[in-house]
Amino acid sequence: MELTAIPGRSGEEADVAATITRWLVDAGVDPKCIEQDQANQSSRIGGNCGNMIVTLPGDDSLPRVMLSAHMDTVPVCLGAKPILVDGDELEGSESENGDATGEAGVGKKTGARKIVKSSADTGLGADDRAGCTVVVNAIENRMQWAKDHPGEPLPPAVCTFLIQEEIGLVGARHLDGARVGKVDLAFNFDGGTMDKIRHGAIGGERMQIVVRGFASHAGVAPEKGVNAIVIAAKAIASLEERGLMGLIEQDGKRGTTNVGVIQGGEATNVVTPEVFVRVEARSHDGEFRTWIVSQIRQAFEQAATEVTDVSGRCGKIEFTSQVDYEAFKLSEDHPSVQKATQLLAELGYNAVCEVANGGLDANWLYQHGIEAVTLGCGQAAIHTVDEHLLVDHYFAACRLATRVLTEASA
Repeated sequence: MELTAIPGRSGEEADVAATITRWLVDAGVDPKCIEQDQANQSSRIGGNCGNMIVTLPGDDSLPRVMLSAHMDTVPVCLGAKPILVDGDELEGSESENGDATGEAGVGKKTGARKIVKSSADTGLGADDRAGCTVVVNAIENRMQWAKDHPGEPLPPAVCTFLIQEEIGLVGARHLDGARVGKVDLAFNFDGGTMDKIRHGAIGGERMQIVVRGFASHAGVAPEKGVNAIVIAAKAIASLEERGLMGLIEQDGKRGTTNVGVIQGGEATNVVTPEVFVRVEARSHDGEFRTWIVSQIRQAFEQAATEVTDVSGRCGKIEFTSQVDYEAFKLSEDHPSVQKATQLLAELGYNAVCEVANGGLDANWLYQHGIEAVTLGCGQAAIHTVDEHLLVDHYFAACRLATRVLTEASA
């Protein structure tokens, strides 16, 4: 509740990092074991801090474990005022999350289950401050366990608190892997409930398209202009007609596209000379996603040649794209998947494995050689003013993370 009350959208996580650092030092973590990288310097928005990396020495004969969460929240959570209430106090409350047995819970009242929500008209920010405090709690318990069991072995561990997840997994993308080191088992805590183990995630690519035409007076000489809006419209209509907008299914392959932003034009009496378009494509198949991107580019290039003025001039496009994250999938017999399954079962959850259709920090951790599963902490209705935290799931996540950091059999 203390951490969700701290403003800290993407690029403004420094106060969150300072609070976490204070808690860890108070728990007995050597300040020398807490450092930051310079991931923010590689971000398009800069930012006031980098990723926090906490190294916890242990018995090197044991598997080295990693816990991870991201510190930023979305803007709708700014000004959150967290309060603890009974679930039936959440107006219109219905849970879309499974119960502790993993059964579907769509439409079920949350009842008297304890939840945390914001008393202000904001989101809570438990995505992902809950994940951060799950990791902090596990470290605090590890430090206390070491005091209570002197000489007993503990697994070596590293914990990362990542920045700017909400604007494209920036912190994970630019994580200083050399500071993290080799990891044998990895658990990333993010949004959702405890009945799912996300052992893979989709890949995504974003395109920026500048469509250029020629301006002219729309009333006096419209035939002397080339309308960039018309070019964009023709390209998008062509893609729609070919089944390349929205859900795409071809030859057993599957992907998605979306035109999310169109900006251009200033007056109705001017033939619009420039339009800016932003598009995304996703697929679990990297080659298929690349093919989709190529089709989008071709559609815009073709449309640009088809819209001409009276003298035959046509438009043109400037096309750039960036892979936000590559798809990945761990096998269900991967050690991290098996360990998560075991611990969740012991906590009473019949968890199922799934591959996420959105990007996760784990996408980029995988690119760094860190093969992580992603678990929820009880966050529900994230990115909305109805966001709330299911306290029973949150406590279960705390227990699981503590076991990862304290069990020599990890």
